[in-house]
Amino acid sequence: MADGDLRLDFANLLRPHVSTGIDPERLRGDLAERFRVAHGAVQERRAAGEMGFFDLPYATDTAARVKDLAEGFGQWFHDVVVLGIGGSGLGAISLRDALLGPLWNERSDEERDHFPRLHVVDNPDPVTFGALLRRLDPATTLINVVSKSGSTAETMAQYLVARGWVEDAVGADHAPGHFLFTTDPTKGALRKIAEAEGIPAAPVPENVGGRFSVLSPVGLLPAAICGVDVDALLAGAAGMEARCRSAELMRNPAGILATLLYAADSELSRPIHVLMPYADRLRAAALWFQQLWAESLGKARGLDGARRNTGPTPLASVGATDQHSLLQLFMEGPQDKVILFAAVADAGTDVSIPPLHQEISSLVYLGGKSLGNLLDAERKATAEALRREGRLNATLLFPRVDAATLGQFYILLEIATVYAGALYGVDPLDQPGVELGKVLTYGLMGREGYEAPSLDAGDPRWRV
Repeated sequence: MADGDLRLDFANLLRPHVSTGIDPERLRGDLAERFRVAHGAVQERRAAGEMGFFDLPYATDTAARVKDLAEGFGQWFHDVVVLGIGGSGLGAISLRDALLGPLWNERSDEERDHFPRLHVVDNPDPVTFGALLRRLDPATTLINVVSKSGSTAETMAQYLVARGWVEDAVGADHAPGHFLFTTDPTKGALRKIAEAEGIPAAPVPENVGGRFSVLSPVGLLPAAICGVDVDALLAGAAGMEARCRSAELMRNPAGILATLLYAADSELSRPIHVLMPYADRLRAAALWFQQLWAESLGKARGLDGARRNTGPTPLASVGATDQHSLLQLFMEGPQDKVILFAAVADAGTDVSIPPLHQEISSLVYLGGKSLGNLLDAERKATAEALRREGRLNATLLFPRVDAATLGQFYILLEIATVYAGALYGVDPLDQPGVELGKVLTYGLMGREGYEAPSLDAGDPRWRV
């Protein structure tokens, strides 16, 4: 491994480091064999063309298209608004927060090197969306609408609102120049509008689902418009993908992560998997993981059609903040969790703590240290405290938070997800559990071909 590689330290998932941990001999025994079978199942589906996210790091034509669009549109506008929900929004949010840095939208044009501000609207809350539109100038705003199907109710409703907002300001003839679409290559409402009006549209590969799409134009386009090095992002992902090819468990980081989390859930009754980065820039990355793990693995039926009702519950947390809220539960609550920390070796900047109030003994030890020293000490202390209490934990070690490392992180978790799906015996690529809610929503909103449901009004006796 190179010095710039993202690494996984999983000692605190194993005995004797943790008294309740997994026997390390099994990593070359039965767990290694289970992984070999799961790896083979994933390889079969990949060879059949079902898992297109594996190929995204090598999609040079797509990357070139993204960079051309970014260079052609990015600095024409002061603000870029991404409309997308779920995987169509979380990837862009996590990239923005990690790579553009804190307070990006509050910086001056010069501080942003004249790249635009980036807003991601991932919920059709009228208060939030209305407030954003009132703050922006439609004449200098670009709208990136992200929906693979082109029929996502929330996103398309936002598009119609934004389209009317832009048309009112610049006229119907000029409005198309304020839009970019990210959608299916050949079909759907957005593709139809794009072809009719000459709106540029970046394709989402047909075999890449929303929660696996961050390294497609879904995530790359808004990031590139704001100056992120997408070549470095994809190069990092390619390096990690190569590390995760082996069918030998101990040589495959994604395999190790998936297998140990699966074993912790299925054998040790640890179904809650917490991603807890000790870096504010990675808060949104934990939320991205939360959707990926939950929607991929929470399934009622297995690949064999048998009822499973399986799936670990992911939880996004952040250190050191949640040491003062969730840590009590993690330490002394039910033994049903695995904590996956994310640590950053080189934060890129630090803040020194001046040696003031030296007459107060409880403050003396802080003077001369830094906030970075404190944050990392708290992470190490928390991991050790959990270990001493028999609480399983592991650590993702980021050399730094940059484009290459983020690329490694995304593909590592995506590959681990499909390996975990094979271990659980479920399809990690579908999401049947959300379809009924969509159908009922269409009926309630009056979409043609969908019957309005009669809703159970409940029993008034049970209201207060």
